[in-house]
Amino acid sequence: MAGAYRYNQEMRHNRLRCWSTVAVILLCRLAITAEAQNPPVVQAPQPARTQAVQRPVAPPSHRFWDRTNIMLFSGVAVFRGLDYASTRNFQARGRQEILLPDDVVNNSAGFASLEAAGTATSVGLSYWMHRAAHHRLERWVSIIHIGVTGFGVVRNYSLESKHPPRPTGR
Repeated sequence: MAGAYRYNQEMRHNRLRCWSTVAVILLCRLAITAEAQNPPVVQAPQPARTQAVQRPVAPPSHRFWDRTNIMLFSGVAVFRGLDYASTRNFQARGRQEILLPDDVVNNSAGFASLEAAGTATSVGLSYWMHRAAHHRLERWVSIIHIGVTGFGVVRNYSLESKHPPRPTGR
């Protein structure tokens, strides 16, 4: 009977992973479609002037470390911290991490470093999109990262404990 319960739990986890993958793909597709629907404005060619040559005007840009990006990067860092705390919490309740090896998750410094590296990677991808003038995608990298990490945090806290329930003392 315990084997059937374990099988059902594994199938539930596999379905959850499948749906989270579908959600990430759909969000990426949405971000790419939004970027493609708003192409840069191209000015019509003007008649040639003999004295002054007009240069094309670059689309308005923003600084990389503007208020919006700082807020988004702070959100990514906060949610990565929540992911660390929620993973520690469900491990304390007797659950097993299924996405990462135990050598990483059971090592506090290693796991904290992995979470910090995830935050740095998100900032790096956003910078890369900024340099390539994909300013909407630059923001969507952080938004999707926050969404996926937030989904994982909620999932971690909603898992049932594997420990038997404590007596209420009555």
